[in-house]
Amino acid sequence: MKILILGAGQVGRTAAHNLAREPANEVTVVDTDEQVLRDLQDHIDIRTVAGSASYPSVLEAAGIADTDILIALTSSDEVNIVACEIAHALHRTPTRIARIRAAEYTSRPQLFSEGALAVDVWISPEELVTEYIAHLLENPGAIQVVDFADGRVQLVGVQARREGLLVGKPLRLLREHLPGTDARVAAIFRNDRLVEIDGETVIEENDEIFFVAARDDLRKMLAELRRSEPPVRRLVIAGGGNIGLRLARRLENTNQVKLIERDARRAARAAEILQHAIVLRGDAADEELLIEENIDAADVFAALTNSEEANVMAAMLAKRLGARRVMALVNRPAYGELMEGRNIDVVISPQTITIGSLLAHVRRGDVVRVHSVRRGAAEAMELVVHGSAERSRIVGRRVEDVGLPAGASIVALARGEQVIMAHHDTLVEAEDHVIVFLNDRRHVADIERLFQSET
Repeated sequence: MKILILGAGQVGRTAAHNLAREPANEVTVVDTDEQVLRDLQDHIDIRTVAGSASYPSVLEAAGIADTDILIALTSSDEVNIVACEIAHALHRTPTRIARIRAAEYTSRPQLFSEGALAVDVWISPEELVTEYIAHLLENPGAIQVVDFADGRVQLVGVQARREGLLVGKPLRLLREHLPGTDARVAAIFRNDRLVEIDGETVIEENDEIFFVAARDDLRKMLAELRRSEPPVRRLVIAGGGNIGLRLARRLENTNQVKLIERDARRAARAAEILQHAIVLRGDAADEELLIEENIDAADVFAALTNSEEANVMAAMLAKRLGARRVMALVNRPAYGELMEGRNIDVVISPQTITIGSLLAHVRRGDVVRVHSVRRGAAEAMELVVHGSAERSRIVGRRVEDVGLPAGASIVALARGEQVIMAHHDTLVEAEDHVIVFLNDRRHVADIERLFQSET
């Protein structure tokens, strides 16, 4: 599959890395910065073209004529839209995806309806990150929460703590601990290594555990792995940019929200927009300011500025001063791996969150949703099963009889409104939404082929 990515910024580079390592993809990246393109080409096997992403000649040099998917991820909404228009008008590019940030566009869905702008799918990283953080705040103690089957099934990452009821015990006791509740452990990472799991696997303190559960059962399962935490009521946000302001607007009616912004104009704008949140002009890494604002009473401190260094420093300071839980927006994966679970409770990666939304539209077959897990180390996919037992390699078969590649497992199914945790003898039916956890992303194409029904 030929994929053309416009823009080699943080999101564009992450998309290129993720898509280029799948053998079936041929990836080309366009950007105006030749040095960035050279650096990118030194690290991954891609083709690059230097030039403006909205110029027809540049797009043609990049191979738009036979491109299967165009992904416009430049920092300009207008350039992304124009590129999609050109690709459609001149070459009828089958799939056109654009990054759109401005609410002036995204708040008018008719712009993206059939016959309007030539954008098949638009994504807003800021909106996706805001939604992701809100999920974490709704589930104290989780380090990752992602939705499947329209929110009926959730995949949750959590670090096991000594006080968790299931810590120190084998997985087979899970049903005894939670009678009437069904959950499934999808993966365990111990000292950054994947653990082979079965019923006798003992959960250890500090294990990073990913499990799936129905939305209503999520809190009960969290309590098995660490002490139950009270709901988030007091939230301090550092940064009044797109993400910080969106989050404050979303939560100000249900939580006590303070927003700290050092830029005078941004602070004034935030104060005009927000109705109930308190806006403070100042530096979130100012110890005196944090003490004055009773940071030790904060349930969560979320550092969401445009500077990852500032976010890390502010979050570490807030933690030292007594904030119960701290989060930091970090772009570079290496920072996240160094900080998460040590000095900072949760590291938020915009690229990892955004790439999941992109992959759902890039994957072949009936892929509904894709989420990168553990900073891209693994992946979880939701696929719809079509066809009959005669025309499908999935329909009518028990989970243990489905020929999944190594490192892949079916962890749950959504059948109508019913959520079913997958066990070895669970029968897969037509139109089931199947959630697959994949430890080795090199087998993505194998999963896609397996779920395609024969015509």
